[in-house]
Amino acid sequence: MISRMIQLSEYAVTVEFGDTIDLPTNELVLTFTGAVDQAGIPGLVEVVPTYRSATVYFDARLTDAITVMKDLRALTATTTSAPSRPPITHTIPVWYGGAAGPDLADVARQAGLTPLEAGALHASVTYRVFMLGFSPGFPYLGPVPARIATPRLPTPRRQVAAGSVGIAGTQTGIYPQVSPGGWRIIGRTPVLLFSLHRPKPFLLAPGDQVRFVPIEEEVFKELSGDQS
Repeated sequence: MISRMIQLSEYAVTVEFGDTIDLPTNELVLTFTGAVDQAGIPGLVEVVPTYRSATVYFDARLTDAITVMKDLRALTATTTSAPSRPPITHTIPVWYGGAAGPDLADVARQAGLTPLEAGALHASVTYRVFMLGFSPGFPYLGPVPARIATPRLPTPRRQVAAGSVGIAGTQTGIYPQVSPGGWRIIGRTPVLLFSLHRPKPFLLAPGDQVRFVPIEEEVFKELSGDQS
């Protein structure tokens, strides 16, 4: 059931399903997103899901917000929290600590763990892809084990390497490209999350699952083609 629906602009409407980050709310969002994609709403351009809402973009030359909101209310009346599709599980190798994870020692210290134990704990659970955002293909994953949940850095870095794995509160994520960032960087993966040269540019999608597997620096360099 929707929490509220608002007109975001002359060409966008946002539908909210709650005010918390949790699995049932996110499933409502993704089920609704799939229903919108299949509904054939005139003028539909794109629907973008987040943790707890979805924004529907439309061509204002072909329709208007009042008409779109009417169509969306009809869809939300039948939206349930049933899984939108069977989850795809991705196994992603990560080199934890060292040059790849400059913040792992701090995360471990705050948790009363060694860096090795903190990395192993991070890799011990299956994460859900709640949404993509920030930069193309950046996955917001969660929840992180409470013991290693750590706030963002007080001052963001100007440059974070592509493939860097970070923690921000109860979230974890992977930087697909070189970019600024304030998450605690604990490791790095050689896996390419975004590429315009693939039929599907994004490796991950909302609703997918991720398992991290610790690897050594030598394996990282081999998988990434780094011969240095």
